[in-house]
Amino acid sequence: STIQKQRHELQLLIAELKDREKELNDMVAVHQRQLLAWEDDRQRILTLAERCSILENELHKRNEIIKTLTQRLKLLESQQNDSKTTLEHTQQRFKELSQKAADTTLHCQVLEEKNQNLNCSVLELSAKVGQLQAREQELLTMLKLKDKDILEATDHITKFTSKFKQLESALRAAKSEEFSINKEKQDFKLKLKELLLETNKLKDDLCEKMKENNDQREEIMHLKEENGYLKNELALSVEKANRKDQLLQFAKSKQVRTDTELSSLRQV
Repeated sequence: STIQKQRHELQLLIAELKDREKELNDMVAVHQRQLLAWEDDRQRILTLAERCSILENELHKRNEIIKTLTQRLKLLESQQNDSKTTLEHTQQRFKELSQKAADTTLHCQVLEEKNQNLNCSVLELSAKVGQLQAREQELLTMLKLKDKDILEATDHITKFTSKFKQLESALRAAKSEEFSINKEKQDFKLKLKELLLETNKLKDDLCEKMKENNDQREEIMHLKEENGYLKNELALSVEKANRKDQLLQFAKSKQVRTDTELSSLRQV
């Protein structure tokens, strides 16, 4: 009975040892799974650290690109301000030239009216000269018919000759004045043509400046949109980096728990 009792106790001890061995095997399997999980977490942490370094480099590059684009945007804004100033000066000069052209046109009209008046005066003087020539012929006929009135006719002829000379000198002066007026008129016409050409050139320059200004505005809008896209992408990269930091903290806490469990298992 003692032997049977001891055998029964041995069987109980063997069964308990088998249970303990099974528990140890389970603990070993759990420990191996934890080691594998820890190795996976370590590899994942290394991968995340490498990706974080790559993202930091990319973030640095994006920051440099943003700085470059910001400087370029400032340069384009300064160029746009210069273009606006040049455009305002060009518009002011165009207004001045338009006013000058209007004044020149008005002056030409006044000179044309004066020329017409002088032409009328020349025609009147020519008519008077014709009348005087007819009168001279009549006086010559009267001189042939009337010998008694030779002295009186001679005096009249002398008077009319002097008057005729005066009229001829007046006619020459009128013609010279007409010539000078025509010359001045031609000069004003040439100046008007030059002003019109310069005005057209300024109009073309103004159109070109406005076109260039519109192109610069479109480029500025494109750069602003690209800057906004880069800022959004930068914010997303920062958010991803924060998430990766959180995952790294979770992995570290998990590793701490694993180390604690491992130390407790080693103590057991």
